Amino acid sequence: LSSGLLTAASPAPMGSVGRRGRREGLFISHKVSNEEQSVHRADVRRAVKAQIAALGCGYLDMVSIHSPLTDKSRRHETYAALLELRDAGFVKSVGVCNYGLGPLNEIFDSGLDLPSVNQLELSPFNTHADIVAWCKSRGISLSCGAWSKLSGVDGPADQWAIVADMAMKKGMTKAQILARWSLQKGYVCVPRSSASSKLERLAIAENAYGGINILPSGKSVLTAGEMDILDGLNIDYKAGRLGRRDGWGNEDVVNQDWDPTDFV
Repeated sequence: LSSGLLTAASPAPMGSVGRRGRREGLFISHKVSNEEQSVHRADVRRAVKAQIAALGCGYLDMVSIHSPLTDKSRRHETYAALLELRDAGFVKSVGVCNYGLGPLNEIFDSGLDLPSVNQLELSPFNTHADIVAWCKSRGISLSCGAWSKLSGVDGPADQWAIVADMAMKKGMTKAQILARWSLQKGYVCVPRSSASSKLERLAIAENAYGGINILPSGKSVLTAGEMDILDGLNIDYKAGRLGRRDGWGNEDVVNQDWDPTDFV
């Protein structure tokens, strides 16, 4: 879904019990855009409830703030409104995306409950070690998106070649290597949910955990040595160089060293 991640489980029986079972077998998330962030909590609550009504799903499993690129007041009031929705049963959990230490400490210092998840552009090429350590020490899960942009024309060629060599030796694809790296790091891997071609659909499948589960048992496991190699590829590959536009536009990216986690 354009509003977030939709994951289906096994079919449920028919009737009201079946409908409830089908909903419980789905995980539906939604991201609050920069434009939807507001100092007026009622506006935020209203927008999220409208999304629930449009989807006809009763509640959302997670609602996240899409990016920190607004201001302290809007970030705080929007986040507080999401916690109110959680406490009222409209939302199961609250998360943030692309939050660096600045906005994370804003939440911590405010005394509000910390987010369940922080979704970042995590890869061996940009490990965000300081943010990861901060989140892990406070029980915040880390989530990372698919890595399709990393293999683009402007991607980190030398580092990507090492991943490609490892993938060839293990009989895996590069995307499967990165998904497995994410899994063994304890991160939540979130692939895109739409595609316009067979190649894109294949890449999305490979970027998901299901893409590594199709391999023979044990074949996809990365050894400690292989994990060390991947961990050694970090070059702090910023979003400005990556070319990703997810919660921000071209006008926000001032140069190739720009990254949303450095905004605050």
